[in-house]
Amino acid sequence: MVAVSSSKPVVGSRNVTIALCLLVAVVEGFDIQAMGVAAPKLAPQFGLLPNELGWIFAISNIGLVIGASVGGWLADRVGRKPVFIGSVLTFGVFTLLTTLAPNFATLFLVRLCAGLGFGAALPNMMAVAAEISPADKRAFTATVMFCGMPIGGGTSALLTQVLAPDFDWRVLFIVGGAFPLLLAPALYALMPETLERQTSAVRERTSVIRALFGEGRASPTLLLWLAFFPTLLILYLILNWLPTLVVAKGMDRAVAPQASLFFNWASVIGALLFGRLVDRFDARWPLTIAYAGLIASLFGLSLAHTTDLILLLSGAAGFFLLGANYALYGVAPVYYPAAVRGTGSGASVAVGRVGSIIGPLLAGVLLGGGTSAAGVVAYLLPVAAVAGIAVFVLSLLKRAHER
Repeated sequence: MVAVSSSKPVVGSRNVTIALCLLVAVVEGFDIQAMGVAAPKLAPQFGLLPNELGWIFAISNIGLVIGASVGGWLADRVGRKPVFIGSVLTFGVFTLLTTLAPNFATLFLVRLCAGLGFGAALPNMMAVAAEISPADKRAFTATVMFCGMPIGGGTSALLTQVLAPDFDWRVLFIVGGAFPLLLAPALYALMPETLERQTSAVRERTSVIRALFGEGRASPTLLLWLAFFPTLLILYLILNWLPTLVVAKGMDRAVAPQASLFFNWASVIGALLFGRLVDRFDARWPLTIAYAGLIASLFGLSLAHTTDLILLLSGAAGFFLLGANYALYGVAPVYYPAAVRGTGSGASVAVGRVGSIIGPLLAGVLLGGGTSAAGVVAYLLPVAAVAGIAVFVLSLLKRAHER
């Protein structure tokens, strides 16, 4: 039996844990956006065609799927803390190794391994948010943690504005890889274990299938998957391709990182607002409004042809998309009891990450086939509608503590 905590952390420890998880999210967001921002410089150096660049974007998300599936399951058995620290070290090391990649194959491999670390971290953060928070603050706690990702993404885009125009793209991955390695000792020293004490026998009897679909959990599990998949498809298509899509609309290359900056930093406001609204009014109407706003923003972005309008609508898309996504991170764990919370959260993240793989690849295929930038964005409208409907139906179902 693993020696783990039997009670929630005290307030001071809770705040430290939230701060540490937020910093981990910052460095993850920095790395994810760094690949999109670096792409205009990286692609010519490696001689990458659009579909090959799509695979570079997608491969870290393939690692995320595997990492989320295994990381959540493993954390339910050995504890949140050791798996979380291991995941942070993994994506730190392989982000640094990105700078040493001499060719496409090596770049492909190191981005896969970095994705494994990213993926294992996410379900642990979701479970920790649920386990350290009062019931009326779970969604807000999760959004506070995860809004570190757009802060990191915005910082990555901002860094390109202060560096010389001919900066080496590897600088982004040196910064993005060093910070996780510096955070790992702080996690070891300051982060408490949040998994409550349970016997090994209880853990061993709960199979993955039973954890996800047993005891009335089939409907919420499938609806969570149906919400996460299209949400992450849209998110990662935009994160990776927004700079390229902006340039394809005829904008100056200097506008491309500005669009990413607006998208990421406006999303912080959206995440905090919708997290608070979900805690206060439940998930149904805040998240329904968020997805409706996302559809409107994407429609406007597909038609926009001026710099100001593109920046404004990029920010609006980030506001609604990340507001919905991070609030969903806070909502998902409550549909699972504590003993299988990591497994349930990890499965939701993993299915969502399948969408995050398909999104960048889809954009590469569409652009390579002659679809315009506006056409690529327009394809996302029905995808967003599916996610919104799934979240609305999910909100009608009972949570784990209500069954």
